[in-house]
Amino acid sequence: MTAIGMPAVRIDRTRVVPWLQEYGVYLGVAALLVFNVAFTPHFLSLENFRTQAVQVTPVLILSLGMALVIATGGIDLSVGSVMALAAAMISLYLGYGPVVAVLVALAAGAAAGAVNGVLVAFAGVQAIVATLAMMIGGRGLALVLLPQLDGIRNPGIRELGAGDAFGVPYLVWVAAALVAVAVFTVRRTVFGRRIVAIGGNRRASELAGLPVRRTLLAVYVLCGLFAAVAGVLATARLQASDPNSIGQLIELSAITAVVVGGTPLQGGRARIAGTVAGAVLMQLLVSTLIKHDLPPSWTQIAQTAVIIAAVYVARERARK
Repeated sequence: MTAIGMPAVRIDRTRVVPWLQEYGVYLGVAALLVFNVAFTPHFLSLENFRTQAVQVTPVLILSLGMALVIATGGIDLSVGSVMALAAAMISLYLGYGPVVAVLVALAAGAAAGAVNGVLVAFAGVQAIVATLAMMIGGRGLALVLLPQLDGIRNPGIRELGAGDAFGVPYLVWVAAALVAVAVFTVRRTVFGRRIVAIGGNRRASELAGLPVRRTLLAVYVLCGLFAAVAGVLATARLQASDPNSIGQLIELSAITAVVVGGTPLQGGRARIAGTVAGAVLMQLLVSTLIKHDLPPSWTQIAQTAVIIAAVYVARERARK
């Protein structure tokens, strides 16, 4: 009993922590939306929603591939560099037409993912080490191929970056299609079940006869392919290829979106809907702070606080 005779309110952590793990990211998105509607001028305008959707697209696409990798118990630090490599390929092969340039860029991303996958699945290199090497080497290769910014003047690429269908930018349509692919892969395919099984217990998956190495290779190839798509779209949106800046540190934003969305870092689960909400949450957080004239340092502090909270909740649940 309290001093005034009322029973003390006790929080049942065994219920609160799992609830936050499942729904905390959606609560965060809802809270930011309510705050912006109340205090941010012109937040409800169609132009603002269009801008927010376009800005979140690269991180969202990267987060989808990252969620699959993390679900296996791995990680991919090279996605930003793969974006830069894809951007360089667009510039180098645009003379053969936009379709050829895009296909070469996607092939480069898949190849980078394949290198990561071979190192992790077949050579036994830790994922953080293998992808860190690709993070450094991939951007270095991109800068060797294209040492400086190159403007894109192709109408097809320009239309991809600035055009729309039914009022929705092409970039958002592409992101929505990839979300659908990721959801279908995780929920409806044998490949998706293998990803979760490997992340849950790799040794048990091997003993059960699952093609663990081939599955890991395929996951890293997919992650590289998604990163290349993000690089193509970023180049199209900027109307320029700049390997020095495209994708710089964006892998941290992708990892944050996945963790905040509820996918555990130890693997065994892939929450695609939560990952999408995580990417939206981080975009809304950054844009809210910018719109209210707070310096970039506060944005970094806020993102750090969100990451720490998400990791804490995940750790508490893992103890149960």
